[in-house]
Amino acid sequence: MSHPFTPHRPAVRRRPAVVAAALTALVVVLLAGYTAVTTGRAQAAACGTANAAQGRPITASSAENSGTPASAAVDGNTGTRWSSQFSDPQWLQVDLGNSVAICQVVLTWEAAYARSFQLQVSTDASNWTTVYSTTSGTGGTQTISVTGTGRYVRMYGTARATQYGYSLWELAVNTGTSTPPPDTGSFWGDTSTIPAARNVLTVKILNRTNGRYPDSQVYWSFNGQVHSIAEQQYLDMPANSAGRMYFYLGSPNSQYYDFIEFTVGASVFNGNTTRVDAFGLKLAMRLHAHDGYDASVGEDLATFSEDRAVTFQRFIDAVPAEFKHLAQIQAPYRIPAPGSSSAFRSGGQYQNYFTSYASSVGVNESTSNIFGCAGSMANNPNMCAALNRHTAHLPAAQQQTPSNFYLAPPANYYAKFWHDHAINRLAYGFPYDDVANQSSFISHGNPQYLLVAVGW
Repeated sequence: MSHPFTPHRPAVRRRPAVVAAALTALVVVLLAGYTAVTTGRAQAAACGTANAAQGRPITASSAENSGTPASAAVDGNTGTRWSSQFSDPQWLQVDLGNSVAICQVVLTWEAAYARSFQLQVSTDASNWTTVYSTTSGTGGTQTISVTGTGRYVRMYGTARATQYGYSLWELAVNTGTSTPPPDTGSFWGDTSTIPAARNVLTVKILNRTNGRYPDSQVYWSFNGQVHSIAEQQYLDMPANSAGRMYFYLGSPNSQYYDFIEFTVGASVFNGNTTRVDAFGLKLAMRLHAHDGYDASVGEDLATFSEDRAVTFQRFIDAVPAEFKHLAQIQAPYRIPAPGSSSAFRSGGQYQNYFTSYASSVGVNESTSNIFGCAGSMANNPNMCAALNRHTAHLPAAQQQTPSNFYLAPPANYYAKFWHDHAINRLAYGFPYDDVANQSSFISHGNPQYLLVAVGW
């Protein structure tokens, strides 16, 4: 069977700020059960203890006086503090230097604390995503678990608890993206022998099929080249626009296949794994840059360690009745996205799955178009994301808070499954899953290598 090298939908529907940097990149990796791979659950459990905010550049909406500057909140000294002017709203934001996965924020308040505030993250200090919100702040030391990715972290206060301003002894940020230890013999293998790229970066394909397929039967295809990894494990990736790289198991035209997408500039990599169309193979990718940046996305270790049949059954067991057929209609090859199922299309059994909920928030659109962010949803990413996550009925400030996602039907439980089984819970489950930075998109300048693990 033939699979044309055309851009995947997220590359087209990514919001303009990201499109300007680069189109979507999907690196598909087949992952096996190697204990050193970083998984979503493992990273959550091992949230770093180092304060990534300490000593970093920091700005504030205001300062009460010269003795309470913004810098005092990240100087590591609990005897100095930042204090704002006596009005609402006020904010304090820190620049972490690189976009990282943020798992915890610790606020050490002085007596003048926030009754209502939000914690927000951003990649550009202009477009913010709320990862925590409260109207009943307690003051003291608040240790808050969050899920988000960004370079900038902001405390945005909207209501003071006292007549004074907002005052913090310390703002601490913990991340889940500390530099990984040497991993020779681990899931990602020995990276010290990866050859230097003559073009933009070196791509290394890894066989992580748990022994199901030898290297001679794990194939990759890109830009007219087709090789098994026994023949050629590395690709010196040139700059390209909206590229797609396919992976096959068994033969170069096998029905067991999947792909990643990417845009590679002269000195930048932009890419992501995807489940927008379907699940075909277990995939993960790790991007490493010359400045030490190192990030992984894709399915988690538990998913890659288990047999394919177990994954299909876990999907069936995890999702509501309306979604169970997705793991049966193209088994054992694929689990298609709900928008591709006739059951959710016009005339199908579940054609009205989203209709009432969408109507309740003023949206007149078909169920399949909501799943696929098509029709009137094509130019309304925030609403499409909110409908898929079942947050459209909430106030706008709460619609992009991850802890509010998928709490009740109707919702895109296909997407939820892939988030639940992904590194850092980041996945592309529908076209606008990048709203609130929840997708598996990664981007960084001066890239060194990309590891793509292919699993069964």
